[in-house]
Amino acid sequence: MVAVKSPWLIAFGVVSVVHLALNAADATPWDSITKCFIAPLLAAWVLEQHGPRLLVAALGFCFLGDLFLELGDDLFVVGMAAFAAAHVCFIRFFVLRGALAQLRAKPWILVVYVAAAIGLVVWAWSGLEVGLRPIVPVYAALLLGTASTSLATDLRAGIGGACFLVSDGIIALGEADRIDKDATGTGLAIMGLYIVAILLLTTGILSREKRTIAAGAGFDPTIRTDCWPRLPQQM
Repeated sequence: MVAVKSPWLIAFGVVSVVHLALNAADATPWDSITKCFIAPLLAAWVLEQHGPRLLVAALGFCFLGDLFLELGDDLFVVGMAAFAAAHVCFIRFFVLRGALAQLRAKPWILVVYVAAAIGLVVWAWSGLEVGLRPIVPVYAALLLGTASTSLATDLRAGIGGACFLVSDGIIALGEADRIDKDATGTGLAIMGLYIVAILLLTTGILSREKRTIAAGAGFDPTIRTDCWPRLPQQM
């Protein structure tokens, strides 16, 4: 309950609601400004809760992605690269927490997400600019990586990973002119799903880490020997 009352988390909720309202009203540049506060506020809450630094790094890259995407179409690929780095952080975290073993036990997760990612790329492919075509499949692979490893590790985080995939999938379809990317509803759907995605990924990760500590499983993810959280060495 104390964590929920954190001023950082409250600020995240307020700014998110304000941003969605500004987005719906097309109130530029205020919608862009509020957008760039969303991920940093959530990262500040993670730091307050002594959460994993990989999660802080992922949210930091999300902030950079938001920033570059708002600075203009010329930086679209740079923004995608920042979000790609965020997904690498998410995937790395879940792999360290045993996601690969869980995926081997539940292969249907990977099958479903691989099919979804392939379907998304195929649907968008012919409408994409030539310069984006080599990038989109790589980014789609990272999206399915976050979605599948998060679901294999924690249900709440897994729902967040799925929301991230759908949100960025809508962006890809908009860039391919499969949907109207300038429509108010499209922007609200993208941002609404994105906000839910990073919130569920973050709370899912923090909740799991706290349960691990409480269970006394032999390691404390808040204690690190370097800048990255690591699993304990097997004796």
